[in-house]
Amino acid sequence: MARPDKAADVAELTENFKSSAGAVLTEYRGLTVAQLRQLRTTLGDDVNYAVVKNTLTKIAAKDAGVESFDSLLQGPSAIAFIKGDPVVAAKGLRDFAKANPLLVIKGGVLDGKALNSDEINKLADLESREVLLSKLAGAMKAAPQQAVSLFAAPLAQAARLFAALQDKLPAQDAPVADEAPAAEAVQDAPADAPAEETSTEETASADS
Repeated sequence: MARPDKAADVAELTENFKSSAGAVLTEYRGLTVAQLRQLRTTLGDDVNYAVVKNTLTKIAAKDAGVESFDSLLQGPSAIAFIKGDPVVAAKGLRDFAKANPLLVIKGGVLDGKALNSDEINKLADLESREVLLSKLAGAMKAAPQQAVSLFAAPLAQAARLFAALQDKLPAQDAPVADEAPAAEAVQDAPADAPAEETSTEETASADS
């Protein structure tokens, strides 16, 4: 039967796996306490970088449905549980590993998909969510000007079409004006006089 403290550690790790957007497994053999503290500061508040025990982590990962860590959990292990932008976290880990080669990125998982170390490095090369949002905001500011250019030709065609229709409207409006009194007569006529309504319509047609 598992000790209560170990059961609590497994439960915490399982919850970290389930509540994180992603997780990156690293080996920190040879890094000092000061360097680990620096790494945590570099990764920021959106990443929980935790030193873990391999045996307990295997149990927690299995409970959380993560199977890609089993063969990688060897040596001194620490996991970066990512709560924020995965690209920013991957950049932080990659850049720190370049400056401190003793940090080894072994693999990870993102949205349930297993990643190897090369894929994590490729993820670090992508633009962050903040950069993408900034570019999107710039594109939205430029959109009205682009829209004017896109719709200039169709609007010009529509203007010519409306002008052509206006030229034809006077000729079509004359009969309508002549028919107005007849229409009023029809409205004033009793409801039980269909013969007079027919006669009035025929007279209006003859006048036009």
